[in-house]
Amino acid sequence: MKKLPLGRSGLLVSEICLGSMTWGTQNTEAEGHAQIDFALDRGVDFIDTAEMYPVNPVSAETVGRTEEIIGSWFAKTGRRDDVVLATKASGEGLAAVRAGAPIGPETIRQAVENSLCRLRCDHIDLYQFHWPNRGSYHFRKTWDFDPGKQNRAGVRDDMAACLETLGALQAEGKIRHFGLSNESAWGMAQWLGLAEAGKGPRAVSVQNEYSLLCRLYDTDLAELGVHEDVTLLAYSPLAAGLLTGKYAHGVVPKGSRKDLVPGLGGRVTPRVWGAIDAYTAIAAEAGLDPVTMAVAWVMARPFPVIPIVGATSVAQLEQSLDAAGMVLPEVVTKAIGRAHRAHPLPY
Repeated sequence: MKKLPLGRSGLLVSEICLGSMTWGTQNTEAEGHAQIDFALDRGVDFIDTAEMYPVNPVSAETVGRTEEIIGSWFAKTGRRDDVVLATKASGEGLAAVRAGAPIGPETIRQAVENSLCRLRCDHIDLYQFHWPNRGSYHFRKTWDFDPGKQNRAGVRDDMAACLETLGALQAEGKIRHFGLSNESAWGMAQWLGLAEAGKGPRAVSVQNEYSLLCRLYDTDLAELGVHEDVTLLAYSPLAAGLLTGKYAHGVVPKGSRKDLVPGLGGRVTPRVWGAIDAYTAIAAEAGLDPVTMAVAWVMARPFPVIPIVGATSVAQLEQSLDAAGMVLPEVVTKAIGRAHRAHPLPY
């Protein structure tokens, strides 16, 4: 598996990142460990998690369990140095974590210390803010997003205070690098500008949703990523399982994400099924697994990008990892382009 630079961090990481958000609800500890073992055997050395995980559902009773599962794998194997580890601090509004407190100097330090304890290690390679305090248009919030309510000076002051704390944590060796998640082009530009002004560490990545069905990143953020060396860590590259085709014709496998979350976080719309049919047909015509095709397409985009792939079984994970090193035929990429124009932004 190829290694790619992670922003300007100096780190080289595997071209696919292993996601972990089902470990602790849909997956047992043993199943999580099996996925880590399999991924590392296939050349993956990059794992992403978050303090709020597992999901489906998020609950106060399970918050932090995924980090604990990763920590128990480190303790069992002694292989912490074989992994580039990323985790995230939750922000305002998630009552299950720190009563929904916003990200700030005090909560950042508390969150880092808690994560290190659960992960049973002394440092985090990539520490990310899960979503902005000011809100964002992600998670299907585009319909009501109103930047007019933001206070520019207040937002920048908040960012500067957070960067100062991150810089102190870097100096203490508790975090190595910093990234964002669910950010906008304007937000990323502010973080980068403040870092260049000496307020704290420079963001090396942004973790936003990106797939054949969700292409909000394709314009302003893609341009920023290219010119500022910010790597997109693309979450939900299979659109929460929709691009596997397993939900076609009303089928809902028991225990699947759609069984637990019927609307898949707002991704299930009347228009989405036509788009899914188009992409699965392209894969079938080319003799490709639709999962492998979808992940390979993300990896081939014209900006720095690493997909985060999650699974509830090793067999599912294998389909995604088969995309490593794959070059999609031109006839496939052209067909995907036509399908995108016929089915833009289906949710």
